[in-house]
Amino acid sequence: MEAKIRLYVEQPLGPGQAVALGPEAANYLFAVMRLGPGDGVRLFNGRDGEWIARVEDAGKRRGALRVEAQSGPQVQPADLWLVFSPVKKERTNFIVEKAVELGVARVVPVTTRFTNSERWRQDKQRAHAIEAAEQCGATFVPEVAEVQALDRLLAAWPEGRLLYWADERLAREDAGGAIPVPGEAAAILIGPEGGFSEEEKARLGGLPFVRALRLGPRILRAETAAVAAIVQWQAAAGDWR
Repeated sequence: MEAKIRLYVEQPLGPGQAVALGPEAANYLFAVMRLGPGDGVRLFNGRDGEWIARVEDAGKRRGALRVEAQSGPQVQPADLWLVFSPVKKERTNFIVEKAVELGVARVVPVTTRFTNSERWRQDKQRAHAIEAAEQCGATFVPEVAEVQALDRLLAAWPEGRLLYWADERLAREDAGGAIPVPGEAAAILIGPEGGFSEEEKARLGGLPFVRALRLGPRILRAETAAVAAIVQWQAAAGDWR
């Protein structure tokens, strides 16, 4: 059964499982995508892999699917967090979307001295992460955390997890910066558009779990730096090796 549309659901998935659809999902599948009884949909819930389901009921505000067979295993991402200072709305959306596509396990927004952005909406960004996972074929949706102050995050940093800080000062040097090591829990820290304050730089430089990361010879915008840092880490230590 051919099925091109992917949909994230909360329910458990397994052979013969019935999946009830609420108004939003029903509208998307039946009004927007024009599916009807007998059509196939690919489902995932972040835990059970990907499954093929068939439409049994296609109503205007509700619907029902019946799971038939597994089409792909559950694939967990590498143990990598993205810690970043939110920027303007569309650029923040871009960062979250690309973080999902590139395979991070957790998205952690932080406020810093120079953070300059609209209010962080955890629910909106969670929905954005789900949409990105649906589009890119992922079977895992990263946790999207509530925003917190960088100082608070650093004070409660988990033991055994390295923090790779994208230090823009290294762009002026020919070499330098840490090289990510496979097999270690890690996080990447991306600063705001205005960079980190001198106090924040001094604190980061004095923490034993922090490693400075060089992202090439040019100063990058926040959203570009996020993508570049994730790619660099994945290639050296993650699931791209």
